[in-house]
Amino acid sequence: MEPAGIDLNFLPFEVEETFWRMLKHQEFQAAEMSMSSYMMARDQGWPELIAIPAFPSRFFRHSCVFINPESGIEEPEDLAGKNVGVPEYQMTASVVTRGMLEDQYGVSPEDMIWYHGGEEEGGREEKLSIDLPEKIELHSISDDQTLSGMLESGDLDALVTARAPSSFHDGPVERLFPDFKRVEKEYYRETGFFPIMHTVVLRQDVYDEHPWIAKELYKAFERSKQNFLERIGKMNELQVGLPWSINELEETRDLMGWDYWPYGVEENREFLETLTRYSHTQGLTQEKLEVDDLFAPNTYSEFKV
Repeated sequence: MEPAGIDLNFLPFEVEETFWRMLKHQEFQAAEMSMSSYMMARDQGWPELIAIPAFPSRFFRHSCVFINPESGIEEPEDLAGKNVGVPEYQMTASVVTRGMLEDQYGVSPEDMIWYHGGEEEGGREEKLSIDLPEKIELHSISDDQTLSGMLESGDLDALVTARAPSSFHDGPVERLFPDFKRVEKEYYRETGFFPIMHTVVLRQDVYDEHPWIAKELYKAFERSKQNFLERIGKMNELQVGLPWSINELEETRDLMGWDYWPYGVEENREFLETLTRYSHTQGLTQEKLEVDDLFAPNTYSEFKV
Protein backbone atom coordinates (compact mmCIF):
# COMPACT_ATOMS: atom_id res chain seq x y z
CA MET A 1 0.00 0.00 0.00
CA GLU A 2 1.57 3.28 -1.13
CA PRO A 3 1.62 6.07 1.48
CA ALA A 4 0.00 9.30 0.31
CA GLY A 5 2.45 11.94 -0.89
CA ILE A 6 5.52 9.71 -0.66
CA ASP A 7 7.41 8.27 -3.63
CA LEU A 8 8.95 5.19 -2.04
CA ASN A 9 12.32 3.82 -3.07
CA PHE A 10 12.22 0.46 -1.31
CA LEU A 11 15.58 -1.26 -0.71
CA PRO A 12 15.08 -4.90 0.38
CA PHE A 13 18.07 -5.84 2.55
CA GLU A 14 18.47 -8.45 5.26
CA VAL A 15 17.43 -6.80 8.50
CA GLU A 16 20.91 -7.01 10.04
CA GLU A 17 22.33 -4.94 7.18
CA THR A 18 19.46 -2.46 7.36
CA PHE A 19 19.97 -1.96 11.09
CA TRP A 20 23.72 -1.60 10.75
CA ARG A 21 23.58 0.99 7.96
CA MET A 22 20.85 3.02 9.65
CA LEU A 23 22.50 3.05 13.06
CA LYS A 24 26.06 3.58 11.87
CA HIS A 25 25.51 5.93 8.93
CA GLN A 26 21.83 7.01 8.93
CA GLU A 27 21.72 6.16 5.22
CA PHE A 28 17.94 5.92 4.97
CA GLN A 29 15.19 8.41 5.67
CA ALA A 30 13.09 5.59 7.13
CA ALA A 31 13.93 2.00 7.94
CA GLU A 32 12.90 -1.13 9.80
CA MET A 33 14.73 -1.19 13.13
CA SER A 34 15.46 -3.46 16.07
CA MET A 35 13.30 -2.35 19.01
CA SER A 36 16.19 -2.83 21.42
CA SER A 37 18.65 -0.87 19.27
CA TYR A 38 16.11 1.89 18.81
CA MET A 39 15.53 2.20 22.56
CA MET A 40 19.28 2.36 23.15
CA ALA A 41 19.64 5.05 20.49
CA ARG A 42 16.92 7.09 22.19
CA ASP A 43 18.62 6.63 25.56
CA GLN A 44 22.06 7.58 24.23
CA GLY A 45 20.79 10.46 22.09
CA TRP A 46 22.43 9.20 18.90
CA PRO A 47 21.54 8.46 16.20
CA GLU A 48 18.50 10.72 16.40
CA LEU A 49 15.50 8.61 15.39
CA ILE A 50 11.75 8.58 15.98
CA ALA A 51 9.52 5.52 15.57
CA ILE A 52 6.03 4.85 14.31
CA PRO A 53 4.07 2.10 16.12
CA ALA A 54 4.13 -0.37 13.22
CA PHE A 55 5.79 -3.64 14.15
CA PRO A 56 6.81 -5.65 11.07
CA SER A 57 8.52 -8.41 13.07
CA ARG A 58 7.14 -10.26 16.07
CA PHE A 59 8.37 -13.63 17.34
CA PHE A 60 8.00 -15.97 20.28
CA ARG A 61 11.62 -16.75 21.15
CA HIS A 62 11.36 -20.00 23.13
CA SER A 63 12.26 -21.80 19.89
CA CYS A 64 15.50 -19.82 19.64
CA VAL A 65 17.38 -21.13 22.67
CA PHE A 66 19.78 -23.88 21.54
CA ILE A 67 21.86 -26.18 23.73
CA ASN A 68 24.74 -28.60 23.46
CA PRO A 69 23.30 -31.99 24.45
CA GLU A 70 26.38 -32.68 26.64
CA SER A 71 25.92 -29.45 28.64
CA GLY A 72 23.70 -30.97 31.31
CA ILE A 73 20.92 -28.50 30.48
CA GLU A 74 17.51 -30.14 30.61
CA GLU A 75 15.37 -27.35 32.04
CA PRO A 76 15.60 -23.53 31.76
CA GLU A 77 16.80 -23.36 35.37
CA ASP A 78 19.87 -25.39 34.36
CA LEU A 79 21.19 -22.39 32.41
CA ALA A 80 22.45 -20.88 35.67
CA GLY A 81 26.25 -20.92 35.71
CA LYS A 82 26.49 -21.89 32.03
CA ASN A 83 28.38 -20.29 29.13
CA VAL A 84 25.78 -18.78 26.80
CA GLY A 85 26.43 -17.25 23.39
CA VAL A 86 24.53 -14.42 21.71
CA PRO A 87 25.35 -12.67 18.41
CA GLU A 88 24.76 -9.28 20.02
CA TYR A 89 23.93 -8.83 23.68
CA GLN A 90 21.63 -5.90 22.86
CA MET A 91 19.63 -7.53 20.04
CA THR A 92 15.90 -7.66 20.76
CA ALA A 93 15.70 -11.45 20.55
CA SER A 94 18.23 -11.79 23.37
CA VAL A 95 16.66 -9.01 25.47
CA VAL A 96 13.24 -10.67 25.26
CA THR A 97 14.64 -14.15 25.90
CA ARG A 98 16.58 -13.02 28.97
CA GLY A 99 13.51 -11.25 30.29
CA MET A 100 11.36 -14.30 29.68
CA LEU A 101 13.87 -16.59 31.39
CA GLU A 102 13.94 -14.33 34.43
CA ASP A 103 10.20 -13.68 34.65
CA GLN A 104 9.05 -17.23 33.88
CA TYR A 105 11.86 -19.39 35.26
CA GLY A 106 13.81 -17.27 37.75
CA VAL A 107 17.09 -17.33 35.77
CA SER A 108 18.59 -13.83 35.73
CA PRO A 109 21.08 -12.52 33.14
CA GLU A 110 23.79 -12.34 35.81
CA ASP A 111 23.33 -16.06 36.49
CA MET A 112 24.92 -16.87 33.13
CA ILE A 113 28.31 -16.11 31.54
CA TRP A 114 27.79 -14.41 28.17
CA TYR A 115 29.82 -14.54 24.95
CA HIS A 116 29.05 -12.44 21.89
CA GLY A 117 30.30 -12.50 18.31
CA GLY A 118 29.54 -13.92 14.88
CA GLU A 119 27.13 -16.83 14.74
CA GLU A 120 28.39 -18.18 11.41
CA GLU A 121 31.09 -15.65 10.46
CA GLY A 122 33.80 -14.22 12.68
CA GLY A 123 34.04 -10.54 13.53
CA ARG A 124 30.48 -9.52 14.32
CA GLU A 125 30.29 -6.48 16.59
CA GLU A 126 27.60 -4.77 18.63
CA LYS A 127 25.93 -2.04 16.56
CA LEU A 128 25.79 0.32 19.53
CA SER A 129 28.14 0.77 22.47
CA ILE A 130 27.01 -0.98 25.63
CA ASP A 131 28.05 -0.28 29.22
CA LEU A 132 26.73 -3.15 31.30
CA PRO A 133 26.52 -3.41 35.09
CA GLU A 134 29.48 -5.15 36.75
CA LYS A 135 27.25 -8.06 37.71
CA ILE A 136 26.93 -9.01 34.02
CA GLU A 137 29.89 -11.00 32.68
CA LEU A 138 30.20 -10.55 28.90
CA HIS A 139 33.13 -11.68 26.71
CA SER A 140 33.86 -11.20 23.03
CA ILE A 141 34.83 -14.27 21.05
CA SER A 142 37.80 -14.02 18.70
CA ASP A 143 37.42 -13.32 14.99
CA ASP A 144 38.43 -16.88 14.12
CA GLN A 145 35.62 -18.35 16.23
CA THR A 146 31.88 -18.66 15.61
CA LEU A 147 29.11 -19.16 18.12
CA SER A 148 27.70 -22.06 16.12
CA GLY A 149 31.04 -23.86 16.13
CA MET A 150 31.64 -23.18 19.81
CA LEU A 151 28.20 -24.56 20.67
CA GLU A 152 28.87 -27.71 18.68
CA SER A 153 32.30 -28.25 20.27
CA GLY A 154 31.02 -27.63 23.79
CA ASP A 155 32.91 -24.38 24.37
CA LEU A 156 29.43 -22.90 24.78
CA ASP A 157 26.63 -24.64 26.64
CA ALA A 158 23.81 -22.68 25.03
CA LEU A 159 23.07 -20.08 22.37
CA VAL A 160 20.35 -17.42 22.31
CA THR A 161 19.85 -16.21 18.76
CA ALA A 162 17.36 -15.09 16.14
CA ARG A 163 18.63 -17.58 13.54
CA ALA A 164 18.96 -21.33 13.98
CA PRO A 165 22.69 -22.14 13.95
CA SER A 166 24.14 -24.43 11.30
CA SER A 167 25.20 -26.81 14.10
CA PHE A 168 21.50 -27.36 14.80
CA HIS A 169 20.74 -28.31 11.19
CA ASP A 170 23.95 -30.24 10.55
CA GLY A 171 25.24 -31.18 14.01
CA PRO A 172 24.25 -32.42 17.45
CA VAL A 173 22.75 -29.17 18.78
CA GLU A 174 19.22 -29.31 20.22
CA ARG A 175 16.53 -26.88 21.32
CA LEU A 176 16.02 -26.10 25.00
CA PHE A 177 12.27 -26.21 24.35
CA PRO A 178 11.69 -29.05 21.81
CA ASP A 179 7.90 -28.63 22.15
CA PHE A 180 8.21 -24.88 21.70
CA LYS A 181 4.79 -24.31 20.12
CA ARG A 182 3.01 -25.65 23.20
CA VAL A 183 5.29 -23.66 25.53
CA GLU A 184 4.84 -20.46 23.55
CA LYS A 185 1.06 -20.82 23.56
CA GLU A 186 1.14 -21.26 27.34
CA TYR A 187 3.35 -18.16 27.59
CA TYR A 188 0.81 -16.19 25.54
CA ARG A 189 -2.11 -17.40 27.67
CA GLU A 190 -0.25 -16.34 30.80
CA THR A 191 1.12 -12.98 29.63
CA GLY A 192 -0.90 -11.92 26.57
CA PHE A 193 2.44 -11.10 24.88
CA PHE A 194 3.28 -11.73 21.23
CA PRO A 195 6.75 -10.20 21.51
CA ILE A 196 7.64 -7.25 19.29
CA MET A 197 11.07 -7.51 17.66
CA HIS A 198 11.18 -4.59 15.20
CA THR A 199 9.59 -1.22 14.62
CA VAL A 200 9.88 1.38 11.84
CA VAL A 201 11.94 4.52 12.40
CA LEU A 202 12.46 7.84 10.68
CA ARG A 203 15.49 10.05 11.00
CA GLN A 204 14.58 12.84 13.41
CA ASP A 205 15.55 15.54 10.91
CA VAL A 206 13.14 14.07 8.35
CA TYR A 207 10.33 13.99 10.91
CA ASP A 208 11.07 17.52 12.13
CA GLU A 209 10.87 18.90 8.58
CA HIS A 210 7.91 16.80 7.43
CA PRO A 211 6.00 15.39 10.44
CA TRP A 212 3.14 14.25 8.22
CA ILE A 213 5.38 11.53 6.80
CA ALA A 214 5.13 9.56 10.06
CA LYS A 215 1.35 9.48 9.90
CA GLU A 216 1.15 8.55 6.24
CA LEU A 217 3.71 5.78 6.62
CA TYR A 218 1.86 4.43 9.64
CA LYS A 219 -1.46 4.46 7.76
CA ALA A 220 0.14 2.60 4.84
CA PHE A 221 1.59 -0.05 7.14
CA GLU A 222 -1.78 -0.51 8.85
CA ARG A 223 -3.65 -0.79 5.52
CA SER A 224 -1.10 -3.30 4.24
CA LYS A 225 -1.43 -5.41 7.37
CA GLN A 226 -5.23 -5.39 7.23
CA ASN A 227 -5.03 -6.43 3.58
CA PHE A 228 -2.83 -9.36 4.56
CA LEU A 229 -5.11 -10.40 7.43
CA GLU A 230 -8.06 -10.52 5.06
CA ARG A 231 -6.17 -12.27 2.28
CA ILE A 232 -4.51 -15.00 4.37
CA GLY A 233 -7.88 -16.44 5.40
CA LYS A 234 -9.19 -16.93 1.86
CA MET A 235 -9.87 -20.58 1.14
CA ASN A 236 -10.24 -20.52 -2.64
CA GLU A 237 -6.46 -20.91 -2.87
CA LEU A 238 -3.61 -21.08 -0.39
CA GLN A 239 -2.09 -17.69 0.32
CA VAL A 240 0.97 -19.28 1.96
CA GLY A 241 2.76 -22.29 0.50
CA LEU A 242 1.94 -24.60 3.42
CA PRO A 243 -0.78 -27.24 3.17
CA TRP A 244 -2.41 -26.68 6.57
CA SER A 245 -1.98 -22.92 6.86
CA ILE A 246 -5.77 -22.45 7.21
CA ASN A 247 -5.83 -24.75 10.23
CA GLU A 248 -2.89 -22.88 11.74
CA LEU A 249 -4.61 -19.55 11.11
CA GLU A 250 -7.85 -20.73 12.76
CA GLU A 251 -5.96 -22.03 15.80
CA THR A 252 -4.08 -18.75 16.07
CA ARG A 253 -7.23 -16.64 15.86
CA ASP A 254 -9.01 -18.84 18.40
CA LEU A 255 -6.20 -18.03 20.83
CA MET A 256 -5.16 -14.50 19.87
CA GLY A 257 -8.08 -12.93 18.00
CA TRP A 258 -8.69 -11.95 14.39
CA ASP A 259 -5.98 -9.27 14.35
CA TYR A 260 -3.29 -11.24 16.15
CA TRP A 261 -0.59 -8.79 14.98
CA PRO A 262 -1.78 -5.44 16.36
CA TYR A 263 -0.10 -2.14 15.57
CA GLY A 264 -0.45 1.00 17.68
CA VAL A 265 0.83 2.04 21.08
CA GLU A 266 -2.25 1.40 23.21
CA GLU A 267 -2.80 -2.05 21.73
CA ASN A 268 0.77 -2.99 22.72
CA ARG A 269 1.38 -0.83 25.77
CA GLU A 270 1.76 -3.64 28.32
CA PHE A 271 4.42 -5.43 26.29
CA LEU A 272 6.19 -2.16 25.42
CA GLU A 273 6.32 -1.29 29.12
CA THR A 274 7.78 -4.73 29.80
CA LEU A 275 10.37 -4.31 27.05
CA THR A 276 11.50 -0.91 28.37
CA ARG A 277 11.82 -2.56 31.80
CA TYR A 278 13.92 -5.38 30.38
CA SER A 279 16.19 -2.92 28.58
CA HIS A 280 16.77 -0.94 31.76
CA THR A 281 17.19 -3.82 34.21
CA GLN A 282 19.57 -5.57 31.81
CA GLY A 283 21.76 -2.45 31.72
CA LEU A 284 21.16 -1.45 28.10
CA THR A 285 19.46 1.88 28.88
CA GLN A 286 20.46 4.16 31.73
CA GLU A 287 16.82 4.98 32.48
CA LYS A 288 13.58 3.10 32.02
CA LEU A 289 12.25 4.84 28.94
CA GLU A 290 8.73 6.20 28.78
CA VAL A 291 6.75 4.37 26.11
CA ASP A 292 5.03 7.57 25.00
CA ASP A 293 8.41 9.17 24.28
CA LEU A 294 9.29 6.47 21.75
CA PHE A 295 6.72 7.12 19.03
CA ALA A 296 5.74 10.06 16.85
CA PRO A 297 2.86 11.82 18.66
CA ASN A 298 0.79 12.25 15.49
CA THR A 299 0.48 8.46 15.06
CA TYR A 300 -1.58 8.02 18.23
CA SER A 301 -4.98 9.11 16.95
CA GLU A 302 -7.14 8.86 13.82
CA PHE A 303 -9.24 11.43 12.04
CA LYS A 304 -12.98 10.70 12.32
CA VAL A 305 -15.75 12.02 10.08
